[in-house]
Amino acid sequence: MTIITKHAIPRRSVLRGLGASVALPLLDGMVPALSALASTAARPAVRFGAVYVPNGMVMQNWTPSTVGTGFELTPILKPLAPYRDQLLVLSGLNCTPPAGSRGGTHSRAATRFLTDVHPGRWNPQAISMDQIAARELGRYTPLASLELGLEGANFAGSCDSGGFSCAFSYTISWRDSATPLPMEHNPRAVFERLFGDSESTDPAAREARRHEQRSILDSVSADVARLQGSLGPSDRLKLGAYLDAVRDVERRIEVAEAQGDREVPLMARPMGVPASFAEHAGLMYDLQLLAHQTDRTRVTTFMSGHELSGRTYPEIDVPDAHHPLSHHRGVGASLEKLTKINTYHLNLFASFVEKLRSTPDGDGSLLDHMILMYGAGMSDSNSHSPYNLPILLLGGGAGHLNGGRHVAYAERDQTPLANLHVSLLDKLGAPVEQIGDSTGPLRGLSHGMGAERLTGI
Repeated sequence: MTIITKHAIPRRSVLRGLGASVALPLLDGMVPALSALASTAARPAVRFGAVYVPNGMVMQNWTPSTVGTGFELTPILKPLAPYRDQLLVLSGLNCTPPAGSRGGTHSRAATRFLTDVHPGRWNPQAISMDQIAARELGRYTPLASLELGLEGANFAGSCDSGGFSCAFSYTISWRDSATPLPMEHNPRAVFERLFGDSESTDPAAREARRHEQRSILDSVSADVARLQGSLGPSDRLKLGAYLDAVRDVERRIEVAEAQGDREVPLMARPMGVPASFAEHAGLMYDLQLLAHQTDRTRVTTFMSGHELSGRTYPEIDVPDAHHPLSHHRGVGASLEKLTKINTYHLNLFASFVEKLRSTPDGDGSLLDHMILMYGAGMSDSNSHSPYNLPILLLGGGAGHLNGGRHVAYAERDQTPLANLHVSLLDKLGAPVEQIGDSTGPLRGLSHGMGAERLTGI
């Protein structure tokens, strides 16, 4: 039972100590006494997260064979079965290239995922939609957005056919037409960005704490004790669970850093990055969870790998490099291995979704108040196709999405992916008239409309 307090705890409350600040999750005590949650500043905000997978998708194992609410989950989508009621699978969205466009097939795939443009060799000529959202939602949070990945950034030189800048392959976020945002892959750097003291530029206290193997929470223990005494039973449990999650993330980072002293055959591993792909991904997903839970940001982007990634996956019996394997030429054995990779990525994403669903936020969960966009910038990897892109939405979007459906847009309409972005920005409170090659908002996201195959916009 929620204890009604006389005074509300400020939503922006933080625990402060030497060289550290720890934001608080949404607590019942942040709701003013005797007021309705929906009319207060504690009202849950809609949030956005984009998750990108490189090198295309095995579309026949991704796309459901039927539309509407009765669709059967395909082999790749089966990890999302527990969240089916908040799942929207979208088929028939395209990024049609300009006439005569050549080269940079992988670079353009990553860039167009959130910008809806086919860039030249060095300039995308567009801001990405996550950054449009961040300009609005960032007014309410310490960080406008958070850009994460599982592979280090490389913006120097060219990395694709036709001399396209490496920046296009290594990020999906663009602050403006000339400013790519690097995907941070070191969990330690992300943690310090989230929980280090933003009011101080002196790194000495944090560095000393790290070397002393003390938790960041040790610095704020006095504030924790004072706050615990003022909370009701429900909030004490919430705060305890949250602080445990912070400690767990710290512990895992410390383990990863300790591994940095070990010999790693055939590769140099940056300190703080786990050797295990699954552990690294899980840690980065958990950092996104904490970022949203504490309202440090409401916009996150995440790349499970950069375009042209040659990562191998021996842990799932796929020792082949991902990018060469993606040129499968229709060979059954190659398609089977690619399906394993695609499913593996979605399994890791599903674990993140479960944590979002299990994290209270206002009158629901974080998942209830999020819009998650998951997919790739090309469909069939062998042909580098920009048509019928593999895209799904997950979450309640604070009431703005109606899931449990496979919605297919008619091929003859050539519906731009940009139409989805126009609609999402509107639901995020950052409306635009047009982005990329959009022709209008995308129909069929908020309600079933009685139609499973949609035409027009």
